[in-house]
Amino acid sequence: MRIHPLPKRRNITIQYVMNPRTARSQAESLLNGGGVSNKKLRRLPHIFSRVLELPFRSDADVAVEENPNCFKFVVETDGRIGDVVRAHTVEIHPGVTKIVIRSDSLVDFGLLDDLELDMWRFRLPETTRPELASAVYEDGELIVTVPKGGEVDERGMGNVEMRIGINWLKLRSSRLSSHI
Repeated sequence: MRIHPLPKRRNITIQYVMNPRTARSQAESLLNGGGVSNKKLRRLPHIFSRVLELPFRSDADVAVEENPNCFKFVVETDGRIGDVVRAHTVEIHPGVTKIVIRSDSLVDFGLLDDLELDMWRFRLPETTRPELASAVYEDGELIVTVPKGGEVDERGMGNVEMRIGINWLKLRSSRLSSHI
């Protein structure tokens, strides 16, 4: 059992004392309770830009394999998933993407997101391509593959060369088909 040490700073409250010489500050101090005003700091939640969410509890045994081309997640299931599974990419907020795995035979977990269920989640790096994620169910195992797209430049654009190449290929194929 690991015991975490107590933090050195116990209070994150900012305190400031108003100038007691002015009549206005004296009136405000009476209203506020003694002239010391406390302002609590809020902690921002940890938000990751790309997350994979599987329809299992957070303590599920998931094998995570990483190779140069993709991340692969393998989970043994009890057969309740069904044969048809899909990977859906959901943009929660601009710049925040979540990959959700859904099946026809499972309960729609999208309706239960407000309950904050104990779901298995994995933070994906910026080099992944969530829009190309795929999920298959084979031999009692759910296999989710999230491809990588290359390096991320300083503007946050992953694999610009690949995008330009795909657009060039689409343009070239449309020109070729128009000449046939």
